[in-house]
Amino acid sequence: MYPPPHAYAPAPMPVPKPPRRWWQHPALIITALVVLPPAGIALAWTSQWERTQKILATVLSGIWFLIPLLSDPPEETGAEGKAQTTAAASASPAPNSSPPPAPTPTPSAEPQMPSAVGRPYAQAEKTVEELIDGELKALSAYADVSLPADYGTWLVCFQDVTAGSRLVARSAAPVVHLVAPGTACPATPGTDLRPKPAAPAPAPTTAAPTTAPAPDDDETGGSGGGNVSYRNCAAVRAAGAAPIRVGDPGYGRHLDRDGDGVGCER
Repeated sequence: MYPPPHAYAPAPMPVPKPPRRWWQHPALIITALVVLPPAGIALAWTSQWERTQKILATVLSGIWFLIPLLSDPPEETGAEGKAQTTAAASASPAPNSSPPPAPTPTPSAEPQMPSAVGRPYAQAEKTVEELIDGELKALSAYADVSLPADYGTWLVCFQDVTAGSRLVARSAAPVVHLVAPGTACPATPGTDLRPKPAAPAPAPTTAAPTTAPAPDDDETGGSGGGNVSYRNCAAVRAAGAAPIRVGDPGYGRHLDRDGDGVGCER
């Protein structure tokens, strides 16, 4: 008995793959996936690769393509970067020609001496106490005028600390010189308000003739001289009687040294 016809049916022949084209070469596809990912992905799906390989190549190439787009652009250096910097500078608007506003000065941390000249002492003292928490010493501007018990209304003429000077470093209290209201300030502190009277000039001393007993005849040389007598030639000249001659009142031998009858000639 013969076997059935289908028992000897031949096995189906495998379907041959179509011939590979040049653009389907694996090396070309891989190069395209790295250099130009969109073109490489298109070539990968037209190749004879397995479906899993095509999906894996698409994912990796897409990541490689998106990394440069998502990252920050690198800074350009060299001549190209300088050219872009110059172009940006030329395109920027011109700066405002008006000068910037001056900075507001900050108040000094250390207090400074205010100007107290011309102000009542009470006001000047209050200002200084608020600045340094100290006192303001007062003296009279005139040496012969004393300060009263209450001199708050007296005016300041001088201050020993110049206005604007620092007060923190000073160990002694600032000093001001005062005058009474309505009184002018002196040229310098310590001047007398009432000048002392000048001492009278001494009167010139003149030698007055002295009255002496009448000399003897021997002393007058025998020529009467009355009751006038001169001690020396200085007294004769002071009396305006020089030269004195024999017979004149007051003539004596003691005045005529050469004995020629004329005394106190020179």
